[in-house]
Amino acid sequence: MYRKILAAVNEHLNSEVSARYALNLARELGSKVYVCFIATKNMSQHDRRAAEEALKRLFNEALDLGIQAESIAGIGDPVKEISGIVRHEGIDLAFASTRREDMEKRFFTGTVARSLSLKLPCSVALVRVVHAGRVHPKKILVPLKARIDHVNERAAFVSHMAKTFRSKVFIFHAPRPFTRFFHGEIHLTQSQWEERMSGDISQFMERLGHHDIAHEGKLLPGRTARNITVEAFARRHDLIIMGSSRRSPWASLIRGNPVEEVLRETPCDLIILTPRHED
Repeated sequence: MYRKILAAVNEHLNSEVSARYALNLARELGSKVYVCFIATKNMSQHDRRAAEEALKRLFNEALDLGIQAESIAGIGDPVKEISGIVRHEGIDLAFASTRREDMEKRFFTGTVARSLSLKLPCSVALVRVVHAGRVHPKKILVPLKARIDHVNERAAFVSHMAKTFRSKVFIFHAPRPFTRFFHGEIHLTQSQWEERMSGDISQFMERLGHHDIAHEGKLLPGRTARNITVEAFARRHDLIIMGSSRRSPWASLIRGNPVEEVLRETPCDLIILTPRHED
């Protein structure tokens, strides 16, 4: 599925760590890697030199790992230039790191990360780096909604990441509390909640089984983002992989945006996947 993987690099250390997730995945899949840096016209010489050095380190590291690699550098608008590279090279998956502005701006509006996830024609993995020196996750937390699009690709991505790092996968679902009119909230047992598990989640777990990925599931009713971050902290997970939000800024303002909240509060590295491959 991911024959060609692009890793976008900039002057920040987070982007280099994000690219190493891409390198490790490429080694597992036998994919070709494109390490890419696009300098903006107003970038300082110091920042440009830092990004170019990171580009060189990653390219050489890819070669040392036996990965077929190509290094690409350019000047211009990062989103426009990277989009052109993705189309020209037929990239299947692009990795990019989030920046401080992604945490500070609500709904990522106008940020490079948000623009890449929306505009690139390939699948996109946005990486929020919390532990710069830890790129070998052994416990991966995968929060799932009741309704999941691109189930097969999401399951394949998680499976490949788990195989890459020899990780165990923990499926997590935070359903809304079950209520009945005039009777308030009804408390269900764990087995009763599991009986109500959606077909999409069951299919996702079945696909993990097809890939021989060790996994277990957990349901915890309540506030989605809060439960995810508490679960990640309490169980000491190393990485969270979750899907991108399709909510509009207006809907996010009214109902909240779990992805945005986890992005700000995550206690471990986070990958937000926007899948583009059809099941």
